Amino acid sequence: MKHIFTGILFLTVLSLPAQIPELADYNPVWTTQSENSSESMPVGGGDIGMNVWVENGEVYAYFSRSGTFDEHNTFLKLGRLKLELEPNPFKDNKGFRQELVLEDGYIVIEQNGTKVKFWVDVFDPVIHLEVESKKKLEARLSYENWRYKNREVKGRANNANSYKWAPQGKIITYADSINFDRNAILFFHRNRDTTVFDVAVKQQKMQSVKDQMMDPLEDLTFGGFIYGKNFSPDGTYKGTYQDTDFKAYMLKSDKAVSKHHIKIQLHTSQPDKIREWKDSITKAVSGYAEKEKTARKKSVAWWNDFWDRSFIYTQQNDSTQKDSVFQIGQNYQLFRYMLGSNAYGTYPTKFNGGLFTYDPVFVDSTHTFTPDFRNWGGGTMTAQNQRLVYWPMLKSGDFDMMPAQFGFYQRMLRNAELRSEVYWGHEGASFTEQIENYGLPNPSEYSWDRPEDYDAGMQYNAWLEHQWDTVLEFCAMMLDQYYYAGKEVKEYLPFIMSSLKFFDEHYQYLADKRGARTFDSNGDLVLYPGSAAETYKMAYNANSTISALKVVCEKMLDLPEDLLSGEQREYLKELQERIPPLNYRELEGKKVLAPAKSWERINNTEVPQLYPVYPWGIYGIGRPGLETARNTWKLDPDAIRFRSHVGWKQDNIFAARLGLTSEAAKYTKLKLANSGRRFPAFWGPGFDWVPDHNWGGSGMIGLQEMLLQTAGDKILIFPAWPKDWNVHFKLHAPGNTVVEVKLEDGQAKIIEVTPADRKKDIINLFNASEAEKLNLKIMTNEL
Repeated sequence: MKHIFTGILFLTVLSLPAQIPELADYNPVWTTQSENSSESMPVGGGDIGMNVWVENGEVYAYFSRSGTFDEHNTFLKLGRLKLELEPNPFKDNKGFRQELVLEDGYIVIEQNGTKVKFWVDVFDPVIHLEVESKKKLEARLSYENWRYKNREVKGRANNANSYKWAPQGKIITYADSINFDRNAILFFHRNRDTTVFDVAVKQQKMQSVKDQMMDPLEDLTFGGFIYGKNFSPDGTYKGTYQDTDFKAYMLKSDKAVSKHHIKIQLHTSQPDKIREWKDSITKAVSGYAEKEKTARKKSVAWWNDFWDRSFIYTQQNDSTQKDSVFQIGQNYQLFRYMLGSNAYGTYPTKFNGGLFTYDPVFVDSTHTFTPDFRNWGGGTMTAQNQRLVYWPMLKSGDFDMMPAQFGFYQRMLRNAELRSEVYWGHEGASFTEQIENYGLPNPSEYSWDRPEDYDAGMQYNAWLEHQWDTVLEFCAMMLDQYYYAGKEVKEYLPFIMSSLKFFDEHYQYLADKRGARTFDSNGDLVLYPGSAAETYKMAYNANSTISALKVVCEKMLDLPEDLLSGEQREYLKELQERIPPLNYRELEGKKVLAPAKSWERINNTEVPQLYPVYPWGIYGIGRPGLETARNTWKLDPDAIRFRSHVGWKQDNIFAARLGLTSEAAKYTKLKLANSGRRFPAFWGPGFDWVPDHNWGGSGMIGLQEMLLQTAGDKILIFPAWPKDWNVHFKLHAPGNTVVEVKLEDGQAKIIEVTPADRKKDIINLFNASEAEKLNLKIMTNEL
């Protein structure tokens, strides 16, 4: 009977249908310790990120915070922690377990009846390290800092700062201040009197307006206070981790107990005197005692709400394996968790590693640099890459996380307007592609070796010259978060108007310099010289620029009457009339989108001829001319030659927007596959660094677009979804709309649509034929 019952149970299990995963199924769980920091696990909250791992029985953690830039705009880590327990519960791998609990936003490490938990307060910049054990343990916490002394930065190591390949003289990463303060450790970095801001202002001939410019590096001071109840200083020691020597300051528990709790209070500001900073952090520590009573509960509630407002869970039909389709959902959630760790940063999540970089030698064995290294700079933003980190937040409903990116641009507005005034004598904000956090071009991309008579407002750079238009994607995001969720937009309107005005005034200015006519024979702006992304250079009327101007103007004019003055509306209507039409060409006898009217050379491998599809949405399912856009995907030789899933490549997004299901599935599986590193969403380096956040962001966007798109007022679900993939998703759409749908074994069930009256606008394309998809414009009554 026992054997019969076992056989029946086995057959019953085999016959159960595969279940779509839930959030907990995506929790990374490790049952062995890590070899080094490259096998770390991320944890964070608010604007703090940590890399946590256990190595040789010792618990380690790097910790970072948004906006910690030194004199040279290196994005400095705040240090490394090492926890040692005695007797040591982690002396081997037997029974070891480390888990990132996504739902509540913490890491727990367990072995031999001992739990070590790392979590970060979402609403106050405080890190918590908690130890709970069945046995009484002694605990020693070491704060390890490699900036205990001045360090000269040489060669490729300067790629982490704003000087990159062209340092001007000797570059020094200056020592932090580190001391025991009563029974705690106080550490901080304060920028010296001269920073890269001062150097760039002089280099770029902006001295005449320097006193009007925003300077984010002046007196910038950041650091923290490490303390714990019944902990006392226990001396210092020196050592080396991987390639970098360090000095450690130790706190030791006064006695062995079953519970230990260590906190790290962080603080960043720009005070005139260091005394002010010290007073502020002291006040923050004393004030946190009361907040701590509810801090954990509030942080857990925030993460619970974060996961409830949006998700995508995926699984292959009839499969229980953690295969490539499972990984799509898993890594979507894991990457979104990393984005959530900088929800409320003063600065946006950086495309080249975010808060979770680690020792660079594990990315490139020749990069034997300090843990502060990341390629492509710290305070430098490459807008083409950065946009991909923030676009997916619209459909995921993470509107509260977007102001970090918007504020980055808002703060630079006046500096960007001063560029136009000083160099060309016209209005409008001039934002370049490789831009520093103070609104001027990166000094090395601007170039130190320039012809004497070269336009001082221009980057002397083959990739970046004349590339101004990526800022318009951030303008569109500012407007879209209003159209999606009714979020504040009025404060952004001066920024958007100034960004549009730059193109209008600058290209009239250039035309007037060239000849007697300001506009072409049709009365349109002559967008020359321009740039179609970084790829088609010296472009005449780039389609990416034309699309951007058209769509941003339209979105502005669709705003309620009371948000724009009559004068502003009139100006936008006049500007609309001056925007040239999109450009087309013929390939194999078929009409396709062109990158521009003409161009002189190709410098990179982006596909801006498809930007009218994404991000600008002029072409796509339910819109006129879909076949033209599809022809461009299929026939354009550069689009075919450049096709890839790596890094910032957008082919997964283009395919989804065009309703090309098999292609969208192919590139999404490649894009969101496990990274090959221990933490599956640590992709890269791609074209940038590890973890590559524009790789993750573009993966998120593509997956969202496969599931939900809009055409006019209509909501299209499953516009590019394979028939053998199960999914449960909750995504956001314009009009304060949230859609939750489950597709299982070919049967779609709309679980909830809010507001309820939007349910009538949903069109399910899962079982639609190609003909129906092509004729969607008739179904939606949009044309």
